[in-house]
Amino acid sequence: MRALVLDGNENQAVAATRSLARAGYRVSVGASEGWSKAGWSRAASASFRYPHPGDDPDGFVKALVGELKRGGEAVVLPMTERSTIPVSLHRDAITAAGGKLVLPPHEVLLKVFDKSWMTSLAESLGIAVPRSWVVDGATDVSALASSLPYPVVLKPNVSQKRTEDGRSAPTGAPLYAKSVAEFVSAVASMRTRCDSIIVQEFVTGDGAGYFALMNHGELRGEFAHRRIRDVRPTGSGSALRESVTPSPALRDGSLALLRAVGWHGVAMVEYRVRPDGTPVFLEVNGRFWNSLALAVHAGVDFPLGAAQLAEHGEAEHLAAGVPGIRTRWLLGDLRHLAAVLRGAPKGYPVEFPSRMSTTLAVLTPSAGTRHDNFALGDPLPELGDFIHFFGRKLPGAVIGKLRGKSE
Repeated sequence: MRALVLDGNENQAVAATRSLARAGYRVSVGASEGWSKAGWSRAASASFRYPHPGDDPDGFVKALVGELKRGGEAVVLPMTERSTIPVSLHRDAITAAGGKLVLPPHEVLLKVFDKSWMTSLAESLGIAVPRSWVVDGATDVSALASSLPYPVVLKPNVSQKRTEDGRSAPTGAPLYAKSVAEFVSAVASMRTRCDSIIVQEFVTGDGAGYFALMNHGELRGEFAHRRIRDVRPTGSGSALRESVTPSPALRDGSLALLRAVGWHGVAMVEYRVRPDGTPVFLEVNGRFWNSLALAVHAGVDFPLGAAQLAEHGEAEHLAAGVPGIRTRWLLGDLRHLAAVLRGAPKGYPVEFPSRMSTTLAVLTPSAGTRHDNFALGDPLPELGDFIHFFGRKLPGAVIGKLRGKSE
């Protein structure tokens, strides 16, 4: 059986490609660029290109359908929200061309990607959540600003802003506010990139994630990790993390959420664990996640389980994860160091990591730590990661900021 792994320049695409190839799948890696780091892996049998799913979703779907018709039926695994949504929306055309998918109903998918909706659901299930407010076009920002319990964090309510014609664009990183003036300024800045903002009390503690493979609300595999360093020190995708046994509260709350929506496929449930051990719900990502390699290294093969579910309608129960395994995203860790050296962002309300201790921690080798992209027998994905970031991603971000300043 073939497998089409999309979003080939994501870390999770590298992990999925290697996993599926080991299981005997012929893996073709898709990307919107001419090459991708997962496509450079020795585990990839072939690569193909499609239009960017955010800029041209119809062209993206057309190219995906064309690849299926040329090569025959295949399991199709999107790795990001930007590709998952058009795949879900056009699932009938994709399955008719031979694509095998593992997705919940489209309306469920959109609800899960809505942070405010999922926060309300979590609260209704008795799960601890931050106090939250939604800012939209009808909100009296000045009145809200004077009533908030500072500090607060402001997040786009969805990670991808979608237009009526189906196009999408990332809504960007959270902002922070410790005062009325900072809050009003942050809202004005964030409204340039999203239509709806979720404002939440700032929760102190450590980041934690629970990961699951579900078959229409029934558990088929689970995993948990603790974050040691994040790419953004304020909280974001992890750069260094360690597998752990999920706490009962973390597990029970996550499964209650996923069962309540009848989730089908993989999902990541994010928390901030308070110093007293209480996990506070933040959001659900209904897709593969950046640190997927850690779960695979710890023995929980989510890509294989998802492929089995797509191909056969059922998946074998995945093995329990081995605790104490660490993986590192090298480029992400260096980005973490760069962010620490720049200093805390405006409005960040708690102590920021020390420049000296972070430099020593990032540059000191740690025996036994594995890597997201590098492997001795398959080194090119690591090289591709750096080339993609410095050759494509970073210049694109700089140009975007310059354009924003000129408008």
